[in-house]
Amino acid sequence: MKQLTALVANHKQDSRCGIFAVCSAHPLVLEAAMRHAREARSPLLIEATSNQVDQHGGYTGMTPQDFRTFVEQLADQHRLPRQHLILGGDHLGPNRWQALPADEAMRNADELIRCYVAAGFKKIHLDCSMSCADDPVPLTDVIVAMRAARLAKIAEQTCVEKFGASDLVYVIGTEVPVPGGAHETLAQLAVTTPQAAKATLEAHRHAFELQGLSDLWPRIIGLVVQPGVEFDHTQVIDYQPEKSLSLSQMIEAFDTLVFEAHSTDYQTPEALRQLVEHHFAILKVGPALTFALREALFSLAAIEHELRPAHQCSGLREVLESVMLEQPEYWKQHYHGNTHDRRLARGYSFSDRVRYYWPDQEIDQAYSRLVTSLAAGSLPLPLISQYLPLQYAKVRAGKIAATPHELIIDHIQDVLRQYHAACHGASASH
Repeated sequence: MKQLTALVANHKQDSRCGIFAVCSAHPLVLEAAMRHAREARSPLLIEATSNQVDQHGGYTGMTPQDFRTFVEQLADQHRLPRQHLILGGDHLGPNRWQALPADEAMRNADELIRCYVAAGFKKIHLDCSMSCADDPVPLTDVIVAMRAARLAKIAEQTCVEKFGASDLVYVIGTEVPVPGGAHETLAQLAVTTPQAAKATLEAHRHAFELQGLSDLWPRIIGLVVQPGVEFDHTQVIDYQPEKSLSLSQMIEAFDTLVFEAHSTDYQTPEALRQLVEHHFAILKVGPALTFALREALFSLAAIEHELRPAHQCSGLREVLESVMLEQPEYWKQHYHGNTHDRRLARGYSFSDRVRYYWPDQEIDQAYSRLVTSLAAGSLPLPLISQYLPLQYAKVRAGKIAATPHELIIDHIQDVLRQYHAACHGASASH
């Protein structure tokens, strides 16, 4: 994948150069990202996680091939050339099968990798850091690296068989806490030490050699570490450059390697810019995008309540709350406290467990009623100003249309613009 190896080379020449990965399967989020990439004339990196997409369907119901088809159809619809798309797989390994014995879990991981690579995913994050049912806790660097090398060998063989040659690029390592935001309230966060990062690299280099994959090493472009950024339900731990200075300097000794930073959601524009400049050149964002989607939809629901009698309203928020209470599996292990605390978390938490519920048929129907109702007439400017003030300024300036769909897309793009600016050494203003 020459676009990503070129990115690393460019970053080594200019540390302001980076790329962000959109980690979402929501059609509106992907539309916003595709339209932004088209207008910016930049490549778009879209990643699926092993929880979202696997050979059995994941929680989205999509296999890797299904996901690729879905993304490409959206790209065609929104006039983004397919050659501008880069597909990545995140946390690929035995993550989904931790409750099984390691042998069985790794056989599932083998097939997972085959399916992702055969479907045309080119950026592969190998993550075997999780302990399976009969494993020690935690795993040693050696075990993690040996399992990752096993998956890399399968990936290379599959790519050659399917496409004639391998142009895969790899990311190794993992972050702490777990992907998708911390499960519990955060008090403090330990930054990965340079010694730990070097140990991860050395263990993987040795494991790859044992598998006969030494020639692959220049295509390992990213190392996932913890730069000291994270979010939980109600707070964000901001990047503090001084705490990761030695870690940042360590990667400068590796010509073909940058850091990949996960859980960068909700960081300030300045923090995102600093992360890129300090060699965290691949930034992952996911929940912040669906959080922005939810903000826009809740704002439109509030406008609807001002314009329509209650019996004519979509009831989006009420339907969402009802379905989440009836089907609590995606939030009940994450949100704690009294009834009031849990209600607030369901609607407003930074961890955004709402994102698992948008595909629900009842919720999707309420969304459609909301957008259809508001699109039937013109939205009053004072209400747009009240509930979507950033979009109001753009409506007044003639930059966007005052329609529900365009207001939603632009609100999501406000987040994307911050990431674009951080990866291009520019201002996020638009």
